[in-house]
Amino acid sequence: MKDFQRILVQSDTAVIEAMKQLDNGAAQIVLVVDDSGKLLGTVTDGDTRRALLRGVTLDVPVSTIMNRTPYTIDAGTSREQAIALMRERTIHQLPVVDGAGRVVELITLDEALRGARQETLVVLMAGGLGSRLRPLTETTPKPLLPIGGRPLLEITISNLARQGFGRFLISVNYKADMFHESLADGKRLGVAIDYVEEDEMLGTAGALRLLPVRPITPILVMNGDILTNFDAQQLLSFHHSHGAAATLCVREYQWQIPYGVVQIENGRLASIHEKPTRREFVSAGINMLSPEALDLIPPSGPFDMPALMQAVAAAGSPPAIYPLREYWLDIGHLEDLQRAQDDIVAL
Repeated sequence: MKDFQRILVQSDTAVIEAMKQLDNGAAQIVLVVDDSGKLLGTVTDGDTRRALLRGVTLDVPVSTIMNRTPYTIDAGTSREQAIALMRERTIHQLPVVDGAGRVVELITLDEALRGARQETLVVLMAGGLGSRLRPLTETTPKPLLPIGGRPLLEITISNLARQGFGRFLISVNYKADMFHESLADGKRLGVAIDYVEEDEMLGTAGALRLLPVRPITPILVMNGDILTNFDAQQLLSFHHSHGAAATLCVREYQWQIPYGVVQIENGRLASIHEKPTRREFVSAGINMLSPEALDLIPPSGPFDMPALMQAVAAAGSPPAIYPLREYWLDIGHLEDLQRAQDDIVAL
């Protein structure tokens, strides 16, 4: 928050005046400082309400009700660390102080996440052949197949754009020119789209070595053949709060075995379960990767995302797991495509 000076008050300011500052400001906090700007405490709406319940009058100094031990961070602390601390402590504002304890900035969770979203590069993997959807994919790459009259990849980009993500990189190979023709530079969708082209099939992680520059913030990597309305803001927040090198999105998958399943012990029947339902978590094709995870991709050859996740775990930082609860459909077969056509109306 660049104009934090307007929420600074002195310790002898009356509570009623601090409350006016709270009402007029968007940060939902006032910072109590001394003449040098050193932070003495903070006051939030919750502090004023608790004070009123205790019978505190509105004409007393704000120092009477302020929180004297607020959480702060030092100047120079990364946005990722600030987000993680706010999530861990369930706070929405974080004063930034210099070596003398003077306030130099106020970070709010909403602004921090908004900035993180704007900086986050979204990489969409769209280089596959889509063999299981032939003959449709003989003329159109799978990510550009129309769902409800719009290309699948356009739906994905529009959903993420509404959440504040504006930078996209599409990895293409098969019928690459059709992506350029359909999506161009993204201006029509209100985003910026760039492309990298695989000369050979590099896998869902190998293509990341084609990034023009090494990112300095986490990137969102997503398969281009998924229809979903998942909350990417929540995923980004989750990734930051867990301090993960990689976050793997999973989806619960269940299926029914159409037979009686027999359990055997020592050659004899132990139990029999008629047509049981099995449940497992499967990879959802959506991942958040910090720069250090990208450093584990080998310099050449095909390399898939499961191998990268295993490499991250072997490096000593097992990937965080983020279960998706929202609508999600992997369009791998013709029946999936038909289901997507039916479902898109409700999304």
